[in-house]
Amino acid sequence: MATALVYHEDMTAARLLWDDPECELERPERLAAVLSLLRLRGLEQRCLRLSACEASEAELGLVHSPEYVALVRETQTLDEDELRALSEQYDAVYFHPSTFHCARLAVGAALQLVDAVLTGAAPNGLALVRPPGHHSHRAAANGFCVFNNVAIAAKHAKQKHGLHRILIVDWDVHHGQGIQYIFEDDPSVLYFSWHRYEYGRFWPFLRESDADAVGQGQGRGFTVNLPWNQVGMGNADYLAAFLHVLLPLAFEFNPELVLVSAGFDSAIGDPEGQMQATPECFAHLTQLLQVLAGGRVCAVLEGGYHLDSLSESVCMTVQALLGDPGPVLQGSMEPCQSALESIQSVRAAQAPHWTSLQQGRAPGPSPSICPTEGRPLPLLPGGPTGEAAALGLLGFHPTPASPVHMAVALTGPSATLALSPEVLLQEEVSVGRQETEAWARWAGQAWGGASVLCLQLMYCQLVHLFLWLAHHRQHESLTQDKALSALGKFLFLADGILNGKVTCGIAAIPACAKAATLDVAIRQSLSRGAQRLLCLVLGELDWPLDIADDGRILWLNIGGKETAVRSAFHISTPLPGTTGGFLNYTLGLVLPLAYSFQPELVLVTVGPAQGLQDPHVALLAAMLRIPAAGRVLALLEEESASQLVTTLAPVLHGEAPPSLGPFLMASPEDIQTLKCLRAQLEPRWKLLQVASEAQGEAGSCHRVPLGKPPSGTNYTDQACS
Repeated sequence: MATALVYHEDMTAARLLWDDPECELERPERLAAVLSLLRLRGLEQRCLRLSACEASEAELGLVHSPEYVALVRETQTLDEDELRALSEQYDAVYFHPSTFHCARLAVGAALQLVDAVLTGAAPNGLALVRPPGHHSHRAAANGFCVFNNVAIAAKHAKQKHGLHRILIVDWDVHHGQGIQYIFEDDPSVLYFSWHRYEYGRFWPFLRESDADAVGQGQGRGFTVNLPWNQVGMGNADYLAAFLHVLLPLAFEFNPELVLVSAGFDSAIGDPEGQMQATPECFAHLTQLLQVLAGGRVCAVLEGGYHLDSLSESVCMTVQALLGDPGPVLQGSMEPCQSALESIQSVRAAQAPHWTSLQQGRAPGPSPSICPTEGRPLPLLPGGPTGEAAALGLLGFHPTPASPVHMAVALTGPSATLALSPEVLLQEEVSVGRQETEAWARWAGQAWGGASVLCLQLMYCQLVHLFLWLAHHRQHESLTQDKALSALGKFLFLADGILNGKVTCGIAAIPACAKAATLDVAIRQSLSRGAQRLLCLVLGELDWPLDIADDGRILWLNIGGKETAVRSAFHISTPLPGTTGGFLNYTLGLVLPLAYSFQPELVLVTVGPAQGLQDPHVALLAAMLRIPAAGRVLALLEEESASQLVTTLAPVLHGEAPPSLGPFLMASPEDIQTLKCLRAQLEPRWKLLQVASEAQGEAGSCHRVPLGKPPSGTNYTDQACS
């Protein structure tokens, strides 16, 4: 199934007929520019293209009053003077004789997208529409918006498809007050909006855009406003908002559908937003949302007025929806102080309504940072470790350079492998014998001849790689030649990931060889010039022998015997005991560390005694592939790998992970442990910061009261830095 792209060229018909500097930003060229770049990048051709149809007046009536619908219908017959007079009755609105048709197409596109996704015709999609919709009220146009496209789509999903939990994520730079008003007393819709606010001094100048506006009646806690009080918010600020506010609530809410009010005036270069988030950031935000609701994400265009920034951001969003790994985010991953204060204000306002934000007070372990001995790194097979290698790991190609080419190399029977018809079987795929023997000699010396060489593997070139290494037979050892061949293929796999020819892999290995195989993978990566390897170990496993803790490896052990921070790059903690605890660790520790470290490769090592169920491992893999641009190599113990391989393979392919099941609150001990870990690691990894824990409780941060700016604040010139 392909991502749905819904559009109709008639939506470019409405345009401003008189001079109005405020409204001239919303122009037909917005859609034309986006479509042009989608076609140039080959993205439109990869989508399921749907031509938008007009929404019926009954569908408009799901949100809007009959009187208002009739008023907009009548604009079709008004002359220019009458249109201008009517437009001036509203805030930042213009009407055109084609407005009614365009606005009905915009709503219809959103409804067709929801239908396509919820009926299984498409896994996700984007509706390219204008006019936008999120400011529109039940009986009034507002802020370029005529009908509330996303609100009507949510009502439609509830009425036609019987949904009970819908998440709306509004990343437009303006507050979508129209959506808020429509659902503020409805607990079936969780509405999240971040927006330029500046203590109420930015349009739409509403007190109810602040963090303490949380909904009404039964809907209290289901309106989540994150106000940006400075301009210049960038990638780190947006990620911090997702990791520390939106995603914890979203996982607890467990939506059946995610609707995105996808406004790109929150991207760099836009004159309205004046923010600094790059287009690449929106690929990451989209992928983070795709782990929810079985991947059912429907994005509907809202704002975005810098044509280049808008077009690039839409392309990044579409690529993410298509399952393409996004580029690694460049630059500092340190949220600014103003962003942290806003995040804290939201967490404080929402904590009474969400267990995922409630902080335990039970005493817990207090890990201490232990000095790590600096050990020289030995010379490894394949070249000196300090040798620079032109791997090109951080380069980004907007579209695949060539068609996906998949191949499989086997050392044993292939009956257990379900291969697609286009897969090319290759019996001999390996690195050179001399290099393989060098690695084998090293492994034998380091690990006493551990049986690391009993392997069966699958290789997939360019985009996806799913590698299965298993015993040729339960109690039968392979010949030396077969063992060397298998190891050579394993090294070929790792080489393929490092040189950009392949993306990700899964390896099932004997339990006795797990440590040695991980050690080989680490050393080979370093010998090829990799500078940042993230090793996530699920279960008990010690730091590899004789590898220096020099900042090139970030070792994170979840499921270790004790909580310990031996250095900023060597962290261990026991396995959390509940789903809530696992999500706290994933969102509050693992992902902030991964984004801050910006790994070139993620090595995930899983054993049967690690205590996590397959969906938990799949969620970690799905989320870690996002900051690592898809480059994940998972090492599994073959004794329990069969089902987990089946679960992980589609996740690393870009599909949504399975549900974790009911949300259970983290234990006070797990909450306290996470606080202690973050407090010690924040000096090095700034994306871990949560103001309530790192600063508010310690009394080291001056918190500004909600709604009141610091005296002397210049709202238009002060940027987040």
